[in-house]
Amino acid sequence: MDKERPAHARPGAEPPWAPSTVLVTGGAGFIGSHACVELLDHGYEVIVVDDYANSRPEVFARVERIAGRFVGAVYELDIRDRRALSAVFDRHSVDAVMHFAARKSVRQSVESPVECYDTNVGGTTALLQAMHEHGVHLLVFSSSCSVYGDAGSGLLNETTPVRPATPHAASKWICEQILADICRHRPEYSVLCLRHFNPAGAHPSGLLGEDPQSVPDKLMPYVAQVAVGRRERLQIFGGDYPTPDGTAIRDYIHVMDTVEAHRVALDHLADGPGMRVFNLGLGQGSSVLDVVAAFSAACGRPVPYDIKPRRPGDVAALVADASAVTSAWGWHPTRDLADICRDAWRFQRLNPHGFAGAGRRPHSKH
Repeated sequence: MDKERPAHARPGAEPPWAPSTVLVTGGAGFIGSHACVELLDHGYEVIVVDDYANSRPEVFARVERIAGRFVGAVYELDIRDRRALSAVFDRHSVDAVMHFAARKSVRQSVESPVECYDTNVGGTTALLQAMHEHGVHLLVFSSSCSVYGDAGSGLLNETTPVRPATPHAASKWICEQILADICRHRPEYSVLCLRHFNPAGAHPSGLLGEDPQSVPDKLMPYVAQVAVGRRERLQIFGGDYPTPDGTAIRDYIHVMDTVEAHRVALDHLADGPGMRVFNLGLGQGSSVLDVVAAFSAACGRPVPYDIKPRRPGDVAALVADASAVTSAWGWHPTRDLADICRDAWRFQRLNPHGFAGAGRRPHSKH
């Protein structure tokens, strides 16, 4: 059974298209929870599935507090459970799917590649099967810049050859190929594949942010936990890359810009059938030490760090050429690295131990 509450539209909020019910997989996660806020803020009805493998159900009370609306239904399930997933589609008239559910840890994908492929690829095919059985053909797929791998130092556009260097990256690329193939054989499908670069930051309210359940694999939450005193020192993996300061360069995009692009994508699913791929990024690279300096400025204190050997699968630089999405939709990010660090610090300062200890709402289990 699901947990349902009436969803009351906020004053002045009009759905961009009706009916407008969106199933969000992985909706309790970092990007997924922010996407729920974005969708609710714009009048969509939201259904969520999540197994809480790397998230917490506490986020939904915060989502509802920010949006002033309730998520329509939340199901605790693994999307590889085809029977349980099909039951969700039986209960709700879903118009489109926003697919975030996946294992995202690069380190864990290297350590346990089979589990990564099983969740990311197997979960996607299970979702596609449920969508097909219920006549749902509109999908926004959250992919990753990691598919480009070690593609060189220049800006990467959607035609840059992919070179996935880890099981995580390869799993995303395999999913993209599956989706493209389905679109070739099933003209009723419309899929937008968004290769986001490095989503970071938090909701400006400080109520939602990134709260990994173990030692962070990603830079921003690691820096934030050191700054708040939750961890002693930041571990920087690699100080000998061919970059100006020797540390790896990445393109950081604010999580609110990331989810805004996913919401805008819903309006463009009707542009035509088939699969289209777009990069999401600022088009500006920041080194690890750049991020440390920006976060130190945001929190008003130095962030101590040690430089360690490189990790397997990491590459020197990944920076987006994201001009295609601007040309196609007229959309572009509006927040920079300073905004990312400011909002990430606000969340960490207000939630020094993340969501731990927050009151849990009851949730249903399938």
